[in-house]
Amino acid sequence: MVKQLTLPDKNGKSYEYHAGNHKAFILPEGPFKSRIAFSAAHVVCDPLADSDPVLRSKIDWENTLAYRRHLWSMGLSVAEAMDTAQRGMGLNWEHAKELIRRSAAEAKAAGGRIACGAGTDQLLPGPSVTLSDVQAAYEEQCEFVEQHNSQIILMASRALADCAQGPEDYERIYANILRQVSKPVILHWLGDMFDPSLKGYWGYKNLDDAMEVCLNVIWDNKDKVDGIKISLLDASREIEMRRLLPPGVKMYTGDDFNYPELIKGDEHGYSHALLGIFDAIAPAAAAALHALDDHDYDSYHALLENTVQLSRHIFQAPTYSYKTGIVFMAYLNGHQSHFRMIGGAESARSIVHLSELFVLADQAGLLSDPELAAERMKLVLNVAGIRQEEYSSGKL
Repeated sequence: MVKQLTLPDKNGKSYEYHAGNHKAFILPEGPFKSRIAFSAAHVVCDPLADSDPVLRSKIDWENTLAYRRHLWSMGLSVAEAMDTAQRGMGLNWEHAKELIRRSAAEAKAAGGRIACGAGTDQLLPGPSVTLSDVQAAYEEQCEFVEQHNSQIILMASRALADCAQGPEDYERIYANILRQVSKPVILHWLGDMFDPSLKGYWGYKNLDDAMEVCLNVIWDNKDKVDGIKISLLDASREIEMRRLLPPGVKMYTGDDFNYPELIKGDEHGYSHALLGIFDAIAPAAAAALHALDDHDYDSYHALLENTVQLSRHIFQAPTYSYKTGIVFMAYLNGHQSHFRMIGGAESARSIVHLSELFVLADQAGLLSDPELAAERMKLVLNVAGIRQEEYSSGKL
């Protein structure tokens, strides 16, 4: 049983750590009753593709789709082709179309719920891009998502942020798109900590003003808006906006720092979930949501308490590099045979960061096979020049 590791700390020293002292999660069967819970899902790259790993990465479709089946098996819905899948950061629109097509077919076969991101990333922001170009790009992607029988997640647009002259441009473009969709969409307000090019979205850098514009869009088109996901990492902002939504329009939390209290809610309401961290903590999230269905708040908080520290670590600044931690968790837990990413993004976090992630994941009970996880962690440590003792359990 190989669970002992030598790990580096932030001070340039090393320490010994023994993994695997936590019980597995017990997952009740059946759907969640009180909350809708989407997990944004990562993609698995093909590590053996003979192509430039940064410019022309290829996707391992079987393992990518297998992970979606894993999420559906626990009752979670899948938010597809979002920033967790490195959309616009390694995953281009051509890749995204294939991902949407394949995942929508898998969702139908598995009886799982899916919603897919529609944006404008076939456009490269620049002085020649017009509002008409942005609208046409949105229309193309929305049509593609609906053709594949998926709900639309209307993603924030880098091109719109670049060419809009003020809030009225946002209001006009969103109104034009929402009038054309056949079913209510989930809007997506992504903060600039996740994507710096979205700074000043909705026409204002001031969040009070930006929120007012966003709410105007929702109220003016409320019959075409299922809900809104906001990812601002500010619980008070989310609660404020949640209380100002039209009746029947849902708040989907995208707050990977404060999700337990936002999902539980208060006397005025609660948030559903559309979270990247659920990719990494799926068993804990599923068990907690079942506990919430049973009004077992003590178990709900106990199940999620240790995951928050892990999530805050994975999503630490620069926040957009969180995908590296998500994929690393999948590697540790045996959902893919390698720690490689499209765009070469496995290099976005340090070995110290990954070592602390390993410890936090173990302490949260999220290493499904601690022996396998420890062996894989040792491989990564050895590559980084942190020599480990010889080991072999035959699992790799």
